[in-house]
Amino acid sequence: MQEEMKRDIILDHYQNPRNKGLINDDSYIKADTNNESCIDEIHLMVKIEDGIIVDAKFDGEACAICTSSSSIMVETLIGKTVEEAITIYENFNHMLNEEPYNEELLEQAYVYNDIYKQPNRKKCALLPWWGFEKVINKYKNKENQ
Repeated sequence: MQEEMKRDIILDHYQNPRNKGLINDDSYIKADTNNESCIDEIHLMVKIEDGIIVDAKFDGEACAICTSSSSIMVETLIGKTVEEAITIYENFNHMLNEEPYNEELLEQAYVYNDIYKQPNRKKCALLPWWGFEKVINKYKNKENQ
């Protein structure tokens, strides 16, 4: 993917974030994440039915990288099984840590493949995904009860 195309995708998701805005619905699993070293704070809510992510929403105050990563993550994960979503998260994490990963699984999240070159921005891209990890942990704990 060309650098200009990646910038366009990031900018589009920053200026027109998908699924931004929380709702009052207890059927969603909620998680909050924040970056202590900047303003980034993301509130995430995910609805899982029969092991499938049927909806997800986010809100918060964040930089362009964090906001666009949140929007891309939500758009990527909706419709996936929990297992598929975990695999995508793991591959995203591997990509940002310069470890082997499957590019095809990441869909638009691949636009952050060079973010490791700017270590201070890596946390911005990962923050919403850490919120997703919290959601999955809550989901698994609920399932095991």
